[in-house]
Amino acid sequence: MNSLAWPLIRTTEQAALAAWPQTGCGDKNAIDGLAVAAMRQALNDIPMQGRIVIGEGEIDKAPMLYIGEEVGSGGPGVDIAVDPIEGTRMVAMGQSNALAVMAFAPAGSLLHAPDMYMKKLVVNRKARGAINLSLSLSDNLRNVARVLGKPLHELKMVTLDKPRSQSAIEEASALGVKVFALPDGDVAASVLTCQPDNVFDVMYTVGGAPEGVISACAVRAMKGDMQAELIDFCEAKGESDAHRRIATDERRRCVEMDVVVNQVYTLNELVSSQDILLSATGVTGGDLLQGISRTNEGVRTHTMLINGTDRTCNIINSLHS
Repeated sequence: MNSLAWPLIRTTEQAALAAWPQTGCGDKNAIDGLAVAAMRQALNDIPMQGRIVIGEGEIDKAPMLYIGEEVGSGGPGVDIAVDPIEGTRMVAMGQSNALAVMAFAPAGSLLHAPDMYMKKLVVNRKARGAINLSLSLSDNLRNVARVLGKPLHELKMVTLDKPRSQSAIEEASALGVKVFALPDGDVAASVLTCQPDNVFDVMYTVGGAPEGVISACAVRAMKGDMQAELIDFCEAKGESDAHRRIATDERRRCVEMDVVVNQVYTLNELVSSQDILLSATGVTGGDLLQGISRTNEGVRTHTMLINGTDRTCNIINSLHS
């Protein structure tokens, strides 16, 4: 896998560079399309036999980087989890924390699931083994605080500022836990939770399954812990006839992919190999990475490469002239 590290970095860089000129344009679909096209072109130049196991969606809804699509020019088998732009809305609105992000792992080692909602709970290495997504959020927060030796009022939880997160925010706040709600970006939130300086103690949210699998790669490489649960559209968004049709189709696809809705998946079930690579390139500046900037010499990108084999986290500051 180490031989694929540089091509992976170049892939997320190319996706970020393709999307960045459209910052503030207001059209998140156009931004996603530019990043997808650039990323797919870069992937097809890499000497591997890659397969998208979770990404843009099924082939009938995603013309490129769809689940099951094969990419690469031939070589070792690689599972790919991809989010061409995590935070297309943030790029469209000129907001911070948008990333181009992708993870590689040996074939057969990443969870193969539809692009649907996923409940996620992440802690750093000091709290590994203290979480159980089958329990309430309050019980998990108490358990993490106990293992970390912190009173609840010193515990810091990060989540997404979404209507579906409101009950979790209220539950954590009622315990005295300090809650940080980000507009988007649970991959960045997961990495920040697992970093040694402990920006956050817990990440809990409901977000996309592709971001969940990508996060799991980072969490495993950084010795943290994570559990996740696939939930259908109604559970995430509420009941309606339209939502029920989407949820029914999601459950059908889960059966076809041999994954189970409302089952708690452990970190080892999300990613079964330590031999992983994850690359994230900042599009707009944020808490994890700097955004793309123009200089007199060219355009500068800021990328994080997490390598699970040698347990390193590298920051690559590139000048594209």
